[in-house]
Amino acid sequence: MRIVVTGIGIISSIGSSKERFWDNLVAGTSGAGSITAFDATGFDSRIACEVRDFVAQDHLDKRRARSMARFSQFASAASMQAVKDSGIDLSAYDPVRIGCIIGAAAGDYEILEAQHANLLSKGPGHGNPLAVPKIIPNMASSNAAIDLGARGPNVAVLSACATGAHSIAAAMDQLCLGYADVMLAGGTEATISPLVVDSYACMRVLSRRNDEPQRASRPFDRDRDGFVIGEGAAVLVLETFEGARKRGARIYAELLGYGSTCDAFSIAIPEPEGLWAARAMEIAISRAALSPERVGYINAHGTSTGANDKTETLAIKRVFEAKGWPNPPVSSIKSMIGHTLGAAGALEAAATILSVHHGILPPTINLENPDPDCDLDYIPKDARQVPVTAAISNSFGFGGHNCVLCFGKV
Repeated sequence: MRIVVTGIGIISSIGSSKERFWDNLVAGTSGAGSITAFDATGFDSRIACEVRDFVAQDHLDKRRARSMARFSQFASAASMQAVKDSGIDLSAYDPVRIGCIIGAAAGDYEILEAQHANLLSKGPGHGNPLAVPKIIPNMASSNAAIDLGARGPNVAVLSACATGAHSIAAAMDQLCLGYADVMLAGGTEATISPLVVDSYACMRVLSRRNDEPQRASRPFDRDRDGFVIGEGAAVLVLETFEGARKRGARIYAELLGYGSTCDAFSIAIPEPEGLWAARAMEIAISRAALSPERVGYINAHGTSTGANDKTETLAIKRVFEAKGWPNPPVSSIKSMIGHTLGAAGALEAAATILSVHHGILPPTINLENPDPDCDLDYIPKDARQVPVTAAISNSFGFGGHNCVLCFGKV
């Protein structure tokens, strides 16, 4: 069964609409700046890619907005954008045939931290009764369903930084199995909070380039020193090709297949030879009924950390160069939107889809001093206009969770 993308909704640090997001990606605009969500004085990393143009009441009524954590607000807003963008009339469908799979890797730490502080200062019995339903990660998918009246398959995938990609893959399965006619799928995250930022900084994975935040995220660059934490959401409308054609929908791209593997190596370090990341790429390409030489673009996981960028380069070479095929162009949009954790796979999938649709490949900004261990064509600095018939989007999460999505032009 053929599955296609007919709607895209975006909340991001470089624009909270599909159009602004894409225009700024192509322009190489960074969303990084000094943290404003809390006082980061004294923190090792004091920079983030925050969503600064989002007002919840622009998308939700005041009461609904107050009942939701920020990551859920992002998910609902992106879902409603995606539905509007698709032109689909959900009321024409059996609501049990409309599903949502929108994941978050963390949920809401800001409320968790506030509730903990409140417990310590006031003692038991003084907490917010809405704290738990605001915090838990499945509420993004649940709240989007409430706002859309979607009563079909509804789960929350959680696979760290591969969450958004796995959510899209799981939604594809629901459609292919015939369990739904329309699926909303993607990822969301809003974890720019003291505990999260300090915890990642203690792992030594965050950039400390605090004086020049827009130059801090530099995937594949010799001088990279970690990622810039980000936030945002992306949600896709997925439906069958036949269903989309029947209603005369505009189709952005076809979801040709996906590959999912596990490193089974470490809770935080990628398997250093890129063996299982490569296998995920191979599975995605094979399920898409493609040969590697037909892949015209790779949207990399590209975190701007030493281990990930080197390992991903090795994995790409295993799939392409080692088998005699030329390596396709690669870029990392984390150079612009930072690492959005559970939303990363969805935002990067959206960028890949738009690349296929428009024939433009977004750049890897800040790639000024190439790392000798990262020697592929990373589209440095400027976007590239190239017709693409097929592309893959890589997502690799803590715990060795690997998911690769393959999209093609229709």
